[in-house]
Amino acid sequence: MLSNPASLIELDWAHFDPWAVMPVTHRISDHPRLQIEELVELAKRLESKGRIRAHTNAAEAGTSFSNAPDLHPVKQPLVRTMEHIAAAQAWMSLLNVQTDPLYRELVDEVLDSVRPNVELKDPGMSYRGGWIFVSSPKTVTPFHVDKEHNFILQIKGQKTIYVWEPDDLRVVSDRARDRFHSRHDRSLITWREEFRKLAHCFKVGPGQGAYMPSTSPHLVEVGDEPSITVSFTYYTDSTRRDSLIHKIRGRLSELGVDIPSGQGKSVVNNGLYLSARAARAATRAVYRATGRRVGEENAVYARAENA
Repeated sequence: MLSNPASLIELDWAHFDPWAVMPVTHRISDHPRLQIEELVELAKRLESKGRIRAHTNAAEAGTSFSNAPDLHPVKQPLVRTMEHIAAAQAWMSLLNVQTDPLYRELVDEVLDSVRPNVELKDPGMSYRGGWIFVSSPKTVTPFHVDKEHNFILQIKGQKTIYVWEPDDLRVVSDRARDRFHSRHDRSLITWREEFRKLAHCFKVGPGQGAYMPSTSPHLVEVGDEPSITVSFTYYTDSTRRDSLIHKIRGRLSELGVDIPSGQGKSVVNNGLYLSARAARAATRAVYRATGRRVGEENAVYARAENA
């Protein structure tokens, strides 16, 4: 398969598997919207909306990702912290940058460039989002999973990305994934140091990155210089199917219904999916008939409240 010459992200598209981790390269390190002066201005616009997440360099691999900002809070004003990121000893994330008109253009520019290649094997790109990470030296993104497919691209500085395949049950169990999808609860996703030897390990600098499928466990460590990284994320038909199956499995588990693992799991999952789809279709029909709002998981852009 020939690569799209307009693509801003390059990988081996001929062997692209939407549910497998892959290294990538990209051509956006010099993009004007990703330089620190512009990011400080973006932070000023996002801070009042609660769309900056931060913690100090006291966070470690095994720190709860969900609770890191409360466990290790940044005491200085967040915009000032970003202005002095080299010495701030802080990790910062600008959340849902697609809610900012200028950065929605960036999200569209990058994801539109890869969409033709992605859609050949993984149709239904939607719920698109952007997340920009500005980090001091020697800071850590704790071990966790996310729901979206993710192109994580290094813009400035060096990082080590540890990422595991999305179906590696040695690292995150089915039960933990079910709980994450059904309740957005990461409490069963816990770090052990021996996981490192099971990971894909990408040492990335500007122009490099990785493709991480939905629910790929990952851990990121910043090198000796300040770092800027951007993630472009999206859902597809397959991520929605996977999330719905896990969600139903999680709710059934809470009711004491045991769901098979291993042999027979795929048959059960397919049955759960078809049943859940039928139930959702009926619910949506009622919503349309009554004029109530229908769910937005197929929306073009991710909703800010799901940060």
